Amino acid sequence: MNAASILAADRAAGLRGGALAAAIIAVCLVALAITGFFDAERFADGLPAMAQLFSEMVPPDFSRWRSWLKPLLDTLAMSIAGTALAVVLSLPLALLAAPNVSPHPVVQHATRTLLAFLRSVPEIIMGILFVAAVGFGALPGVLALALHSVGMVGKFYAEAIEHVDPKPLEAARAAGATRFQVITHAVLPQVMPQLSDITIYRWEYHFRASAVLGIVGAGGIGFELIAALRLMSYDQVSAILLAILACVLVVDGIGARLRAALK
Repeated sequence: MNAASILAADRAAGLRGGALAAAIIAVCLVALAITGFFDAERFADGLPAMAQLFSEMVPPDFSRWRSWLKPLLDTLAMSIAGTALAVVLSLPLALLAAPNVSPHPVVQHATRTLLAFLRSVPEIIMGILFVAAVGFGALPGVLALALHSVGMVGKFYAEAIEHVDPKPLEAARAAGATRFQVITHAVLPQVMPQLSDITIYRWEYHFRASAVLGIVGAGGIGFELIAALRLMSYDQVSAILLAILACVLVVDGIGARLRAALK
């Protein structure tokens, strides 16, 4: 291939990339327009209400901070328990969904369909269903977090497994290793760092999601938040939000340290 053809191929690739970027930008602008983002009059009409709400939220009222400690602890426990349960369920499903280790294409596609279904149902909907099934408290929150996350974590796990180096797998199979031995000796050692990162990121997400699930009666600090909202105690709402923010920063910091320790 001569220099002219190389330059022509580069220009064509640049044009295709530019056209794709333009199409993506156009779709985003259309979506913003459909949702009313460019409606300046609506924003102007809402500014007084926003200013009034902000004035009622400042300064935050931390007078009930002691009563928030137990719900915050429940939220933390929900995030850890939900992550642990999600990992236990996600790993075997990921092994069934990854084409390079799945026992059969039918099993692979069925498992991927199951994962897609689980992640398509929001945690808050699952939380409502589990609250109706098992009652109020942290348990429905844990179940909702875990099942929704199985769909997402299982997908990420499966993609990590799918992209492992095939040579160790071929060598293990050639040596007569069983399917279980191939997984434990050739697959998992390659993907363990990625699986650890995915798990820690999901735990960080679970803490934030746990706070939301409390709104539907699944325990945790979200229950206190919705109670303050119903009473229109916006100064306590802002205090609870700041408490959640502080805990999120702590959880994110712990997650960063765990990721660094596992590298």
